[in-house]
Amino acid sequence: MNNFLKETGRVLEENILRYWLALEDPEGGFYGEVLSDGTVLKDAPRGEILHARIVWAFAAAGAALHRDGYLGVAARTGKYFLDHFVDPAYGGVYWSVDAGGRPLDTKKQLYAQGFAIYGLSELYRATGDAVALDAAISIFRTVESRFADPENGGYTEALSRDFSPLQDMSLSAHDINADKTMNSHLHILEAYTNLYSVWKDPSLLKALKELILILGTRILGADGHLQLYFRRDWSVLPGAVSYGHDIETSWLLSEAAFVTGDPGLIHQVREWSAALGNAGNEGLLPDGSMRYEWLPDGTRDDSRQWWVQAETVVGNLWLWKYLGDEAGLSRAMACWAYIRDHLIRPEGEWYWAILPDGSPDLSQPVAGFWKCPYHNTRMCLQVLATAS
Repeated sequence: MNNFLKETGRVLEENILRYWLALEDPEGGFYGEVLSDGTVLKDAPRGEILHARIVWAFAAAGAALHRDGYLGVAARTGKYFLDHFVDPAYGGVYWSVDAGGRPLDTKKQLYAQGFAIYGLSELYRATGDAVALDAAISIFRTVESRFADPENGGYTEALSRDFSPLQDMSLSAHDINADKTMNSHLHILEAYTNLYSVWKDPSLLKALKELILILGTRILGADGHLQLYFRRDWSVLPGAVSYGHDIETSWLLSEAAFVTGDPGLIHQVREWSAALGNAGNEGLLPDGSMRYEWLPDGTRDDSRQWWVQAETVVGNLWLWKYLGDEAGLSRAMACWAYIRDHLIRPEGEWYWAILPDGSPDLSQPVAGFWKCPYHNTRMCLQVLATAS
């Protein structure tokens, strides 16, 4: 266990955060993409998800490790985020800006609103930045007034800049066009959990509890796996089994329930979290890693994606620490050993994935819209927190 703590602490600072420090643009924000060969695309578009997650990662790491330098990065990136990604005309946040910080894709994706709340609330927690908290609260109110579905519950997946309907609401090329998705609801849950930990507002608590129930009664399937896509009335659309999301949700649901302080809800969520953890761990492979997906056509994607491995470590730590699963620690440590031996790039950061043949996936970027210091930073901080 001591080696586990030492290794993750070293990787956090020397492999992950040091790499990202070199990608900060002296003129503000972070460069938008780095190819697998190390080429930095300074003129690439800059994603909201990338920047919100950078704010979260450096704020959380700075607070946990008592590093003023990390907090300075979080504060600078937070200011850039507020200046360039927040829509001053309609509210909410854009999906992307260009390298000069000008709005590029101005759609309002629910998922992006969630990460804005997550990053800004963490910045407030770490530094006391009241402007960041006010912005997080404003975006929360935008989500509740613009995205919430009062008839069916839950939230609409995406809207246009002025919050009028969109024909194509898909989150990425990997996702189908659906009215509601597991992924966006999961990360709104995560965001509301973080915001409520620093802002004890009754309307936020009500929304957080409703989200917990939606995850447990609408999105969690009878087999313990998450259902991924839905129509507006919550009828289910076909989707894969996402082992990484199953194991990630198992612990994020528990965290959310703990934050509410509601004993009855905490008791109910224990059952759901255990089911999700067991279902997620069905994807474990003999080498300790977690496969990516089981596809609707019955085939499996056995690539080991970086974020899935990170969430496998955290999810199993929570199963061990809070749900009495004695084997959880061993599974977490086995997956960490796989990460340490295969996923970590000698040049810094982690590969996107290891392919089934054992080679790294070099077709995907090292940094970009989706490749950010979030899952792996959080994993390291969660491991370090087990010592407290």
